[in-house]
Amino acid sequence: MRVTTDLWVSALVRRVFGASGFAAVVKRGATEAGAVFVLSRGRMGEVALYGPAPQTSYDSAKPDERFFTLLDTGEDGSAFDARLEREKKFDPDIWVVEIEAGAVPVEELLSVKTE
Repeated sequence: MRVTTDLWVSALVRRVFGASGFAAVVKRGATEAGAVFVLSRGRMGEVALYGPAPQTSYDSAKPDERFFTLLDTGEDGSAFDARLEREKKFDPDIWVVEIEAGAVPVEELLSVKTE
């Protein structure tokens, strides 16, 4: 059984704070099964946006874990904010979590698929 999005986001926030980083829920979506987008901001100004991985990233069985894919990187945070606004118009149940991971790479906090 897959955990609710609310519980998963809470665990992510705790893991980030446990790694001496910072995390904030920017937009709260559907408690049970909202899609999660993670906006990662680095201390040197770099920004990366992670979103749900495509369904082809999962096995045929129901996945136990949430997979993410890197959607875009750059240094212009306003472009990412605009993209997230478009995502919210398409699906109002999304979650947006902003993190500053600190010393731990984002890939250790999220299951990122490179395909």
